[in-house]
Amino acid sequence: MPPSPVVSDFLIIGSGIAGLSLALRAAQWGDVVLVTKLEIQESATAKAQGGLAVVVSPEDSFEQHIRDTLDAGAGLCREDVVRHVVVNAPARVQDLMQWGIRFSETETHGPWEEPNFALGLEGGHSRRRILHVGDYTGRAIEEALVERVRENPRIRVFEYHVAIDLITRRQLEKKDIPAQDNVCGGAYVLNVETGEIIPFLARGTALCTGGAGKVYLYTSNPNIATGDGMAIAYRAGATLANMEFVQFHPTCLYHPKAKNFLISEALRGEGAVLKNRAGERFVQKALPQAELAPRDLVSRAIDAELKRTGDDYVFLDISHRGADFIRRRFPSIYERCAAFDIDITAQPIPVVPAAHYFCGGVLTDIRGNTTLPRLAAVGETACTGLHGANRLASNSLPEALVFAHAVAETWQTLRDSPPPFPAGDVPPWVFALHPTSERVVIPHAWEEIRRFMWNYVGIARTSLRLDRALQRIVLLENEIREHYDHAPVSPDLLELRNIAVVADTVIRCALGRKESRGLHYNLDFPAPDDAGKKDSLISLSSDPAGHA
Repeated sequence: MPPSPVVSDFLIIGSGIAGLSLALRAAQWGDVVLVTKLEIQESATAKAQGGLAVVVSPEDSFEQHIRDTLDAGAGLCREDVVRHVVVNAPARVQDLMQWGIRFSETETHGPWEEPNFALGLEGGHSRRRILHVGDYTGRAIEEALVERVRENPRIRVFEYHVAIDLITRRQLEKKDIPAQDNVCGGAYVLNVETGEIIPFLARGTALCTGGAGKVYLYTSNPNIATGDGMAIAYRAGATLANMEFVQFHPTCLYHPKAKNFLISEALRGEGAVLKNRAGERFVQKALPQAELAPRDLVSRAIDAELKRTGDDYVFLDISHRGADFIRRRFPSIYERCAAFDIDITAQPIPVVPAAHYFCGGVLTDIRGNTTLPRLAAVGETACTGLHGANRLASNSLPEALVFAHAVAETWQTLRDSPPPFPAGDVPPWVFALHPTSERVVIPHAWEEIRRFMWNYVGIARTSLRLDRALQRIVLLENEIREHYDHAPVSPDLLELRNIAVVADTVIRCALGRKESRGLHYNLDFPAPDDAGKKDSLISLSSDPAGHA
């Protein structure tokens, strides 16, 4: 007998800052179900070291923050969205403080006994405006929000549940219908522990599944960052935007036993410098802002130096700041590096660039609505227009908070409306009739995708490399689709299916951009072109590959 549907007012997929803050907001208006594919605290948010870029200092201003964001975005930011996020971010920080977050402060107080925040400086910012909790800001936020979610009686959490596909009118009726007539009413979800596939039905659904760093061989992201929300939305007919703009963080720890450990940009904000193996600084030769230039420029400078020298890594050196300061300001990084016998108070840190953040994603409006009715997207999953062609450091957490608040306000209007699909209208999941035992397809395809994406669609690209990547991904998607149609549904198969879709859309968007802008750098078109000052949009209707 098929499992009964799980019915709620609102369904949230993902448990980072976007999903958790949205759940807490939406619980004011109705019952919330939050689905997460591992334990609730496993998210990219928990790995965030830097902080939140927010105007709180009298020496700063909204206009300066807006200008810095627009400059980093290389002409593709939506200025109305930038202003919306920057102006509303301080109020959302107040929400975090009410939920129990205490940001690092100096030893003195501000006027009227207000806290005097110890503001950090990061690349691309003209002022110190980074609120942080030591160097473990994300973990502090995640723990506080998880605690609030768990104690809220209107929020049900389903851990070890993996979303497979959205439930839409187009899917249920098995026919093509105009996008404006399509509607999302929930998702089919795999219970990892039992193997059951359950319909989760809701009046409003939000994708808060984070990014897709695992589509690349080297990444700062956790293993869960497989682009699930982007791929799920794409298969349902929603539009994705600007998928070619993948931010590579300049400094990820290089060590054979270190797995995706980020060395925060905040070190460079506090004076850390990049050196080659000869001990020479090299970034300032190419960039006027040196180590504090935007991430895309610093990553390219490191990549060029590695290609010039043939080395596997460069060094980040903050030892000149003194041991007491380093241990106090960066306790987590100090301890993590010490575990690998690297004393950052006395020696430089070996680092390499790694895939870090997707500026593209599911296209939304200023309220977080996607092109698929009743579906929202929040956080790195979404492309809101804030980041343009390159994200300014520490803008992502404020973006998630501001858009989660906006989606919750929109959902307030849905609480008295009927659900798109009554439970009786949603059929059970149809399983494969002849399961295959050829599971070798999964690890082989996974490895191949991540490797050619790193080599062909990485920090520096060429049209030839992109063409080769497209040929490979089309073949692999056919193999994955055939395997998916004849194999039991499993988390690793679902993740492979999703990274293949993400890889495909990144490649196609990159091929379509005949210029270099922001994070997209094509050696065949090294300069920006005014004709390219527009978003790259891709959907099932525009993509001949299909991905059905």
